[in-house]
Amino acid sequence: MTALVLPDVRWFPSWAATVVDFGDGVRHGSGDWNLPAPLEPTEESCAEFVAVLAAKSSADVESGRVASTYFWITAGDGGPDDEVIGFLNLRHELNDWLREEGGHIGYSVRPSHRRQGHAVRALALGVRRAGELGIDRVLVTCDTDNEPSARTIESGGGVFEDVRKDKRRYWIPVTEPAGP
Repeated sequence: MTALVLPDVRWFPSWAATVVDFGDGVRHGSGDWNLPAPLEPTEESCAEFVAVLAAKSSADVESGRVASTYFWITAGDGGPDDEVIGFLNLRHELNDWLREEGGHIGYSVRPSHRRQGHAVRALALGVRRAGELGIDRVLVTCDTDNEPSARTIESGGGVFEDVRKDKRRYWIPVTEPAGP
């Protein structure tokens, strides 16, 4: 099972373990690019991160930022004893950069929980959430050399369109099932 939950300090212990598990690796979908300094696995850093994500979720026309919803991926049903294992960012619309490279959804699962189906299930949940926003098809991208992510997107119903700026671009229709 996999769930999407809104960022909250109550998830601190497993969020910290996720940050440690990623190490210096890229955390697509996390929103950590909004921070002035790298994430630290402390409760203070978690609280700051949650506040920054809440503040950065609304659109900012001046900076070019679109409205988005940040989620943390959990390994179960999202209940109080569940474990944070990754991140997902659902962008509510596409600006020029997102249309070319970033897409509607960015996600990442911590290394120790990969190859267990969480990414495909989280992507499917993100696509369903996009449908709730009125989005009828979702653009998801990955680096051309990221075969695991390409397989995840294809397993989630992604239809390959093309490659632009070293990014494979896929469209997932929201009206059809998007995976498990």
